[in-house]
Amino acid sequence: MAHPMTSPDGAVTSSEEGYRDRIYGHYTSARLAPIGVATPSLLSSRAPYLRRVVRWHFPEDRSISVLDLGCGHGAVLYFAHEAGYRDVNGVDRSGEQVAAARALGIEGVTEGDLMEAIAVLPDGSRDVVVAFDLIEHFRREELLPLVDQVRRVLKPGGRLIIHTPNAESPFFGRIRYGDLTHELAFTRSSLSQLLLASGFRQMTFHEDEPVIHGLKSAARLVIWKFFRAAFRLFLAAETGDHLERPILSQNFLVVAIKQ
Repeated sequence: MAHPMTSPDGAVTSSEEGYRDRIYGHYTSARLAPIGVATPSLLSSRAPYLRRVVRWHFPEDRSISVLDLGCGHGAVLYFAHEAGYRDVNGVDRSGEQVAAARALGIEGVTEGDLMEAIAVLPDGSRDVVVAFDLIEHFRREELLPLVDQVRRVLKPGGRLIIHTPNAESPFFGRIRYGDLTHELAFTRSSLSQLLLASGFRQMTFHEDEPVIHGLKSAARLVIWKFFRAAFRLFLAAETGDHLERPILSQNFLVVAIKQ
């Protein structure tokens, strides 16, 4: 929780924005293991999963308009461009992340405040809004205004694609507490509350299972499915619920459609 501070004129202010500016200003470098920047391996390590996200969850029409909020070094934009999408842009608060995107030659990435960037967009002007590893950085009271704005700028039938920590996972704490700027983690139930409160009515949830792109990844998938089945059995033994298919990956993805 941000501790209130009193300014010289007596007004009560918050240290929250200063805290965020300080962390985001060194977001890639001030870590025990700094995030690699401006190298092809930065993209190749995420390529199988992000290519699948674009292939499965983006509309087929390559002329659509896509906005990536909190785009980081632009990985989603890169693979969207690779798939033939051209009207793709992103904004991120971290200057280091934006610099990394530019060093990688990724176009359409700008530095700025997300709420300010989306607030100036016309109603119904975007087909897809991506929020990849973003909403966990917001407090509860900040999330509804953000999602309200996203729904406003989406066209009818437009989609919001969210990737975020999954609090249903037995290992979600690695993600939730792996970044000092993370405020929340979500279950399908809590994320549905957020989306329904903002007027979304149609949403699908997807588990982050390993993507096969070689022998090692195929072996990972087999092992992952084995342990997933064990955790599912444990849940069934505890709750007696054999019907609901749990999502147990550390992160999950949701696609919400504006009707």
